[in-house]
Amino acid sequence: MKKLLVVCSFFFLGQMAFAQAWQGKGDQKIQVGLNGWGYGTGITATYDYGLSKLISIGAGANFFFDHSNDKYKDDDFGVFGRLNFHLQEPLGLPSQWDIYPGVDLGLLGKSGTYFGAHLGVRYFFNNNVGIFLEAGNNGSIGVSFNL
Repeated sequence: MKKLLVVCSFFFLGQMAFAQAWQGKGDQKIQVGLNGWGYGTGITATYDYGLSKLISIGAGANFFFDHSNDKYKDDDFGVFGRLNFHLQEPLGLPSQWDIYPGVDLGLLGKSGTYFGAHLGVRYFFNNNVGIFLEAGNNGSIGVSFNL
């Protein structure tokens, strides 16, 4: 039993050593999580595609089931495009980490267009799965997947 535990531990640690939070051009991420503040509480999903070591573009959708502000009470969803600037290489971060400021432009239910900004951070446990946190005018936390 101890041998199995040791082998599994080395396998897990080996997988963590090769985790890649951001690989640059051609990298693709899907994120799914919970919105905690901003236009309302709900679920979010985003997709990002790497154009270079520093820049990615993507899209996303938010579905709100509770509104923190009466101004947005009729807005049950939002769809948006996004642009992120990845700072992993400029900051010399380990491969498991990525910090990325970004901007969003989209449609918010009946309210029309909106412009937003965020600061995000990702940490990958292995090559496939990680966690993320984005803070800004619409914040979220959840799970990130490499494609």
